[in-house]
Amino acid sequence: MITSGKGGARRQAVKGLALAGALSLALAACGSGDPEPADPNGKITLSVTVWNLAKTPEFKALFDAFQQANPNITIKPVDILADDYPDKVTTMLAGGDKTDVITMKNVIDYSRYSSRNQLLELTDLVKSTDTSKLAGLDAFDVSGKYYALPYRQDFWLLYYNKTLLDKAGAKLPDPLTWDDYTKLAKELTQGEGGDKVYGAYHHTWRSVVQAISAAQTGGDQLSGDYTFFTDQYNVAKGLQDAGAVLDFGTAKSQQADYRSQFESGKTALMPMGTWYISGILEAKAKGATDVEWGARPHAAASRNDRRHHVRLADRVRRQQALGARRRGQEVRRVRREQGGGAEAITKVGVVPALQTPEITEAYFGLEGMPEDELSKKAFVPDKVTLEMPVSENSSDIDTILNEEHELIMVNDKSVADGIRTMNERVKSEVLN
Repeated sequence: MITSGKGGARRQAVKGLALAGALSLALAACGSGDPEPADPNGKITLSVTVWNLAKTPEFKALFDAFQQANPNITIKPVDILADDYPDKVTTMLAGGDKTDVITMKNVIDYSRYSSRNQLLELTDLVKSTDTSKLAGLDAFDVSGKYYALPYRQDFWLLYYNKTLLDKAGAKLPDPLTWDDYTKLAKELTQGEGGDKVYGAYHHTWRSVVQAISAAQTGGDQLSGDYTFFTDQYNVAKGLQDAGAVLDFGTAKSQQADYRSQFESGKTALMPMGTWYISGILEAKAKGATDVEWGARPHAAASRNDRRHHVRLADRVRRQQALGARRRGQEVRRVRREQGGGAEAITKVGVVPALQTPEITEAYFGLEGMPEDELSKKAFVPDKVTLEMPVSENSSDIDTILNEEHELIMVNDKSVADGIRTMNERVKSEVLN
């Protein structure tokens, strides 16, 4: 419960954490004319929602850095299971929960919460702060207003197991086409039953097919016309039918973990985001895996197609942000002390939203990071695009696309029928 006497100071702290996470806690006060907190040195505890705290090292790194810079503020994590996170947070917000800061797993949730007036507006922080080096900020622009700030920016890569490729005498062409990818995945599939090693692993998220397709074709997932999904579905279904990937139904029913699939050597190739890097570095440091890995840009339609350099931001952690809860008290700014939020999360293998040459150098200097030029090339995309655009319709459309995606992947519908239903449902249930 926030009392009126501490409301101003708490609001300042809440905003400070959102901005500190985004801008590395390295900002000075926003102008000498800003009013000071009612009690700038008073003890404050901020509750912050997180998921799988023990397996997500960035949260501890970020909170430790913030608390070091603000010793009067204590962060109290509200730990939620990753799979339950969106539903749990939605329920909490609808029920009037008093959590101070919400960590966004994706921009779809951000669209939902901001459109429902459940987040505190942070536009003043954006306009009064130098955000020129803060990648991904535009994604949080809702009609000129901001309700969260990104503290990390992730994009999709193609991970590969160097040992499995070397054993098979296989090479990754540069650039890589989807035809190359399909052929390689089939060639790299070996064994049977529990000993089977798949050429590739496709996680169950619809983004593995749909968002990649949108990024590489320029298709609009809010349009109600999803014919541009066709080619990517043919790739995914073709590999599944050939037994070169773990079939969708099995992955879904067994709640397959992409980390264990890759780290145990059960797959040679895996499309996945940069959010996974912190996990694999941690596993290697603990001796939990000995996989020798590399990363490269995604495949494209042809060798002359530069769209393999288009990366996807968002999804699960693709565009993480901190959004302050909406409160009734008057807002004042918190004084930001020197610190190192971006540097702190970089040290655990997270790509921070704040991007500088020094941070990039530190990132690739981490123990366990690949050192080959192809892997480094993957981290220099020509363009980063969101997996799902921010719109008041994003959440409803996402639900429909995901439902139809699952029906296609378990063979309850053909690709053509599934896409036809997507078109009809989005137009009738959302757009009209």
